[in-house]
Amino acid sequence: MSLMLEEARNAPERIRGQLQRNAVMLAELGEQLRLAPPAAAVTVARGSSDHAASYFAYLCMKHRGIPVASLPPSLTTLAEAPWRLTGQLAVAVSQSGQSPDLVATQRALAAAGARSLALVNTPQSPLGAASDREVPLYAGEERSVAATKSYLATLSAMAQLLGHWNEDHDLLAALDALPARLAQAAERDWSPAIEALAGADRMMVIGRGAGLAVAQEAALKFKETCAIQAEPFSGAEVRHGPMALIGPDYPVLVFAPPGPEQAGLLELAEWLEGVGARVLLAADDGVARRHLPLVDAGHEALQPLAAIQSFYVMVAGLAAARGSDPDHPRHLNKVTRTL
Repeated sequence: MSLMLEEARNAPERIRGQLQRNAVMLAELGEQLRLAPPAAAVTVARGSSDHAASYFAYLCMKHRGIPVASLPPSLTTLAEAPWRLTGQLAVAVSQSGQSPDLVATQRALAAAGARSLALVNTPQSPLGAASDREVPLYAGEERSVAATKSYLATLSAMAQLLGHWNEDHDLLAALDALPARLAQAAERDWSPAIEALAGADRMMVIGRGAGLAVAQEAALKFKETCAIQAEPFSGAEVRHGPMALIGPDYPVLVFAPPGPEQAGLLELAEWLEGVGARVLLAADDGVARRHLPLVDAGHEALQPLAAIQSFYVMVAGLAAARGSDPDHPRHLNKVTRTL
């Protein structure tokens, strides 16, 4: 068993501990954000952490009604942008908390008046030290270069923060049941995807809403663990030009969990099949024609977590089927220090 697969399967138990250990702190932070609500928010992250940040951004904009933007760190480290962020929230996300560009950007945003928050898996990191508040992810050491449990732990921490910030008792109750649902998701049979993609060299991954964050993450994992040129798109954007790439048997993975986006994604999947694409439709058991089964996570905001949990187990198996080592992808290191 690869470290990637071992760590992906370990995610539910890590999240169980995280939710318990962060409950009081995030309840207090949620109350502080309600009492002094930020006018806007910005996120600072790279790679899988940036995909997690897009999950936070979508749900924050949906439920808080404030704009959230992802900031390129180079605006600080190379362009020396004159930030003015009084009354805004700066959320930095990192597994290691060591990349110099993230640390420099977080410091600059705080100096420009932003309240700064860091979600970090490594305790006492430079990024945590540069922030007003640090939310530990408690995912444990991640030895595989391909991040899995730290990504899931980031999403669960964000969901818990938003649950307290919004006083969303349904979401907080669903979080209590999340570890058990993720354990179920890890056991779902996604072998049809391994069979379909064993010889693939390019593909698309489609999601929408908060689910776009897991489409982005899945596309990255296809690249780094299987050397497949996978590109992520929103279900609403894919018709604007990327459709020109679709030919006979072109593989497309569509994440269509329960929620308001599902109907449009199912319609898109049917259209793709009609033009010859090899569609892998990931949906819940209520969708009779789905190819890849999804566990219902119990709340709309948590559906992306169940989807990516099932995906991680599958893509580890796909890497093995293609003769790749997901723990040591070519040219990659666990900690990336960008400037």
